[in-house]
Parts: sequence; structure tokens; C-alpha cells
Amino acid sequence: MQTVTPIVDAAGLHAALARWCDAMEAAAPELNALDGRLGDGDLGATLSKCAGNVRELFAAPPVSLETLLKSCAQACARASGSSFGTLLAVGFMQAARIVGTRQVLGRDDLVEVLTGVQQALSQRGGAALGDKTMLDSIDFIARALKVCDAEAGPQPLKQAAVRGAELALEVFRQQPNRIGRARMFAERSIGMDDPGMVAVRRMAQAL
Repeated sequence: MQTVTPIVDAAGLHAALARWCDAMEAAAPELNALDGRLGDGDLGATLSKCAGNVRELFAAPPVSLETLLKSCAQACARASGSSFGTLLAVGFMQAARIVGTRQVLGRDDLVEVLTGVQQALSQRGGAALGDKTMLDSIDFIARALKVCDAEAGPQPLKQAAVRGAELALEVFRQQPNRIGRARMFAERSIGMDDPGMVAVRRMAQAL
């Protein structure tokens, strides 16, 4: 039987989500400003609302990875009618489905979860890899983790995830947005960071 080098369990995810909430609230002004240049200017507000709802989960101890992820999906679904909030809920729910009864996740499990989430978001939102969206950031993070030493432990994997998110921004900065409201300003978006991709970088830094 193959052993899994543990990276995250329910308690670890619980703690990571607390950092995620802090990071989303702190990044709200930055993300609103970025989104205001290409969209509705409410991305930071949306993520702050999601964080507020997720924070309510911390009153109870985590039961399992699957239960915690499902609760996060429901919390984000209640946050607002924003498309990003909806996609975040879809992502958490897909992660819960993939995790299932697993009590601990290793590197390969994390790659599987990220790949599955990216595919689910593509199906729900209609974006594809290369459209300059958060899907590209998720893909870059998954690929960065995949080539990282599976026995390295949490810190090197976190560093790899952050590098992946930052590399995605570098690669796509000089490309136009090809989907969503930002596609209407395709030429203007060249040289700009996609707000959703910046949000994913902040998530990677926190988680």
C-alpha cells in the first residue's frame, strides 16, 4: 500500500482557512481597485463577504476535510450573486467531492484536487486555459506542485504554489483577457494583471 506524506488534514485546513479569511479581507481594497479597471470593481468585496461567512465555521471544530470543504462551498454560495463567488463555491464543492473520505492529503492529492477544480470551473464558467483567468493560475500551481518533491513537506510545497501563481501572472500580463467583462477591454487589459489571478496569488500566499 502506497503511503502518503501528509501535507494537510482537517485541523490543518481549518487553520489555513483562518489565514485565507484574513488574507481575503486584507486584499479587498487591492482587488476592488484592480477589478474596477476591467470589471465591476467588486471582487474584493465579494471575497471579503465569502471570508466573513467562512469565518463563522470556526466556532465548531473541523469534522473532516470533506465536511469542511462542503461548508466552505455553502458559505461562499451565500455571500453574494457575484460570478466569482459562485465559482468559488463550485471550486470548494468540487474539492469536497474529490477528497471524499480521505483524512489526509499529500502532494499528489493536492494536484488531483486542483486539476479537478480547474476543470469544474471551466465547465461552469465557460473559460478555458489561456483565457487569462484564475483557471490559468490554478493550472500553474498544480504543475508547480507536480514537479515538487513529494516528500518535501508543507513549506516547500507552499513556496512552489506561490511561485506557480506568480509565474502565471508574469506569463499572462502582456496578453489580453479573452473572457468575461474584461474581454470588452481586451486591448486595455494588455499589461494589466487579471484581478482573479491576483486573488489566487493572495490565496496561495495565505494557504
